[in-house]
Amino acid sequence: MHTRVLMLNRSYLPIHVTSVRRAFSLLYLGIAKVVNEQYQTFDFERWSALRVPLDEDSVGMVDRAIRIPRVILLVRYDRVPRRQVRFSRVNIYARDKSTCQYCGKRLPRHQLNLDHVIPRSRGGTSRWDNVVCSCVACNRRKGGRTPQEARMQLLQKPYKPTWTPFVQEDGGGVRHREWLPFLPAVEASARGAAVPEDAAS
Repeated sequence: MHTRVLMLNRSYLPIHVTSVRRAFSLLYLGIAKVVNEQYQTFDFERWSALRVPLDEDSVGMVDRAIRIPRVILLVRYDRVPRRQVRFSRVNIYARDKSTCQYCGKRLPRHQLNLDHVIPRSRGGTSRWDNVVCSCVACNRRKGGRTPQEARMQLLQKPYKPTWTPFVQEDGGGVRHREWLPFLPAVEASARGAAVPEDAAS
């Protein structure tokens, strides 16, 4: 019950990651349907009648077990919520894919920090276009200099993203296999906006 469920709008665009408990509630009320990797949809009755494979997570009921859905589709909700992208350490790491923007190494978050491209001591500010993900070694090497002065080149120019990363578990960005058919749309749509309050109305 602690796993997460990808929520799609009526156009199959990802809009949120929700809890298993809420996913089952929406499914039972007929507000949502389960979607599998072949884009087949199942209402609560059809989903609960499916056999549960041995390697699948499930919840027990009085007379049977039901597979935990990985992806649900809101049958009447067609909007893509838009939210201001919050400037934060987590969102910088997500934008830069936990990759040092100087040496290109992808590392666990505890081995990364943030670097001001134009150092604060030189008037640089903490903004999307001046902060990048950096490994500790590159950050030390650069010090209080600009990349040009340190003879270090950025992999890409820092920018303000137009998406907000999905809620991430344990800082690792958990993704289930069943999410894969829908993940390409994540990059082109509003990623992981706040829970749409009107989705269940």
